[in-house]
Amino acid sequence: MTLKNWRTLAGNRFELPILDVVEKTIIRETEAGHKLKVCIGTDSQVRGGVVEFATVIVFLREKKGGFMYISNDKMEQEMSLRARMILEVGKSVEIAYHLCDLLDLYDVELEVHADINTDPHFKSNTALKEAMGYILGMGFVFKAKPDAFASSSCADKVC
Repeated sequence: MTLKNWRTLAGNRFELPILDVVEKTIIRETEAGHKLKVCIGTDSQVRGGVVEFATVIVFLREKKGGFMYISNDKMEQEMSLRARMILEVGKSVEIAYHLCDLLDLYDVELEVHADINTDPHFKSNTALKEAMGYILGMGFVFKAKPDAFASSSCADKVC
């Protein structure tokens, strides 16, 4: 995943690395009086032999809505559902890891969302324990479905 290939929902691409974009966003939003929380999630879709991924950084303004930044990428490789779920989590953790020091500096809460169902009747559940261990092991707050809106709703819409 590149740290430079990011855009807004409207399609405006950023010239700066995402770390710089996020810092400018935090400063702007804080100066406007907003308390922020950041949620990071990834979703994927298989189309033919191509897996398309969307990773999002969702900025929630306390009681004032939110917005997101998006990065899309593709991979031509067959993989199991479990492997794809873990790869999604890995993409989210990679971004969270790059942003966590910055978010700590500005006292912005961070959650990593996994598009994995907590109900064992769903196939994605096979990756739940690994994903949860990976995210929690990295020191991040973990959310899975139905609470993982960054991956299951936001990223899903732009994948």
